[in-house]
Formats: sequence, structure tokens, C-alpha cells
Amino acid sequence: MSKRVAIYGGSFNPPHLGHVLAVAYSLAAHPIDEVLVVPCFQHPFSKELASFEDRFALCELAFGWLPGASVSRVEAELGGESRTLRTLEHLRAAHPDWSLRLLVGADILNDAPKWHAFERVIELAPLLVLGRRGVEARGAPAPLLPEVSSTELRAWLRQGDLDRARELLPARVLEYIRRRTLYGAPA
Repeated sequence: MSKRVAIYGGSFNPPHLGHVLAVAYSLAAHPIDEVLVVPCFQHPFSKELASFEDRFALCELAFGWLPGASVSRVEAELGGESRTLRTLEHLRAAHPDWSLRLLVGADILNDAPKWHAFERVIELAPLLVLGRRGVEARGAPAPLLPEVSSTELRAWLRQGDLDRARELLPARVLEYIRRRTLYGAPA
């Protein structure tokens, strides 16, 4: 029997409680054995990101305590611009015994036309879509994830509004952000 692995990629800039809930829900509610969290190395749409090493460390703090969740350095190992197709093809070749799914929020359904070779992506790893509050997309399940914006979180951190950020960030993630003064957050 193959290992059922859901690939959960993203910038995780920073990883927030919506991300953590997505992983926990997927492990509890779907027939998967592991969620592999894959922070992107270089965003394909040229988003400004904290360093890969910081985002990787933040992901380990956010997800590492969840049984069945692990964080992968695969996109840093591949280098260059992150492309889901390239990552999935690499993982398929490296782990032919894995049965892959791609864990995504409903917002991805609206962004699919922007993706490189989206049809091939879903052929390699059929989508496991989670509904998000505030996102309407054709074919999306009912919203179960809270409406959380990394953009807003970064703005709150930059403004020093730690009380608002604290509501949506895992405590250890916020502690690391403050210690490293990421996103302009006060130490």
C-alpha cells in the first residue's frame, strides 16, 4: 500500500493559525498519512519574502508539533524559482511509493489560470481543497478555515500591533519573529 501524502506548499510568510488549522483538519478528516509542508524557495510571482531559512524555521515551529506533519526543504534543494509542477515531479521520482494530493485553500481555484501547467499538476496530485471564509470560488467546499491574511499580519507586525498578530500566529512563531525582528516587528 502506498503512503498517502498531501503536499501543502506556500510562501508561509509567515505561517499563521489558518495554515496550522488546514494541516490539522486535513490529517483528521481525510485519508492521508502525512502532510508535507513545502515553503517555496523563490516565489514565482516575485513576492517579497523573508529568507527561506527564516520561513523554514517558522514552519517547523508552526507545524512540527503536529503528528503526521513534516516540513520539507525540497524547494531550496531544487533552487531557483519555485514551481509546483517541478516540485511534484521531483517528489514523485524520489518517492514512487507515495500517492500524492495537493492541499490548497479555495483561493487557489481562482488562481489556477496563473499556474504553470495546472492540468499536469492536478494529474500528479489531485487537489484536496479546503474552503476559506472570505473566498468564493466555483467548486469550493463550504468555508471552514478562518479568514486570515499574511499581508495584514505583516502590516500589524510592522506597526507593532502585537496584540492583533498574537490572535492569528502560533505563539512560538511570534516569539521567533520578535527575536529575529522579522517583518519589522519590535523585539
